[in-house]
Amino acid sequence: MKLVKIIFVLTAFTMLLNAQKKDFRKIEHNAFDVGEKLTFEVNYGPITAGIAVMEIPKLKRISGRDSYNIQFKVNSVSSFDGVFKVRDKYVTYLDKEGIFPWRFEQHIREGGYSKDYSAFFDQRRGKAKTSNGKVDIPPYVNDIVSAFYYLRTQNLSKYKKGDKIEMENFFDNKIFPLNVMIHGREEVDVEAGTFKCVVVEPLVKEGGLFKHEGNILIWLTDDHRRMPVKVKTKIIIGSIEAELIKHEGLTQK
Repeated sequence: MKLVKIIFVLTAFTMLLNAQKKDFRKIEHNAFDVGEKLTFEVNYGPITAGIAVMEIPKLKRISGRDSYNIQFKVNSVSSFDGVFKVRDKYVTYLDKEGIFPWRFEQHIREGGYSKDYSAFFDQRRGKAKTSNGKVDIPPYVNDIVSAFYYLRTQNLSKYKKGDKIEMENFFDNKIFPLNVMIHGREEVDVEAGTFKCVVVEPLVKEGGLFKHEGNILIWLTDDHRRMPVKVKTKIIIGSIEAELIKHEGLTQK
């Protein structure tokens, strides 16, 4: 009987090791790395409404894999808090080699509205465990933040105006198509400098970083970093623009 138990334990352990050894895709890039920090001024018309920060402060081991700890925070400035106070935070743990998420967190504080949501992506077994239950997921499914960083690893120079990059987005226990349309190329001036950019539009049905009625346009540098320098989106009343005012820890060629 003891021998049977030992065999059972060894078999289970072997299966676990095999699951841990699953081969994942590898995406070579030099778009971003630990230490990158991008700071944006968020403007509502002529009014400075907030500050947004996207950063990768460290690596962390998740499911036995090195992962980027990516944080995106949006805070309204004190002078705008009386109009509409915002304290939003998104966190993604992005596989360093494969550029896919292991964990996603969303903490929303907007006016009187609040929401907390988390999801752990078991990319080996095709399952997601979330705040609201368990869901089957396709391989390499993205949350909205990881999708953005995946986009930055893609060679956008091969795309022309009107082309689309297809992805899948996971949000609130559902899978949505996420297509990114290429709008063309422009040179833009922001406080952080003058940049030649590729203009893209994420066609997001759900799970966006803003509550919007119209399109979201993003200006990414037309180089190896694909760094965001400007975002423009419509909201319920008016529109919001975010422009890069400072960058730190950028990758070199």
